[in-house]
Amino acid sequence: MSFSTTRQRYSIRQAAALTGLPASTLRYYESIGIIMPIGRDESSGHRVYTPSDLDVLTAVACLSATGMSVADMRHYIANNRLGADAANQQIELLKVQQEHLAAEARQIALRQQYVALKIDYWMAVSEGSKDRAAQISQDAGALAIELAKSAKR
Repeated sequence: MSFSTTRQRYSIRQAAALTGLPASTLRYYESIGIIMPIGRDESSGHRVYTPSDLDVLTAVACLSATGMSVADMRHYIANNRLGADAANQQIELLKVQQEHLAAEARQIALRQQYVALKIDYWMAVSEGSKDRAAQISQDAGALAIELAKSAKR
């Protein structure tokens, strides 16, 4: 979604609603330099967001949704202003984030396997299948060790 085609001005409440970021987060991102200082209404002194500001905030919201760190978001947005000169740095930042997400996905997959094994265990217990329950318990124990190891990485 791009807001840059209109001359509309937005209050912080409207900007928050349009970007999905709380007003406190918008102020925080401005205070730590993720986004440039927001213009102020001359009469009230309140922040006034432009369509261009909302475009940047939407990009920041998407980066945040990927779990990107505040430092990396700041770096990414700063590089964004440099355009093609920073393309390689942008690619590297995004590749690192992609690796983080892949590691999270592997961790989630292991947790899903563990939960599935525990369901199977309790099904075996409820069916009175002691041998099957014992084997599943052993498999779950091995998976628990793998989970603990992968959580430390």
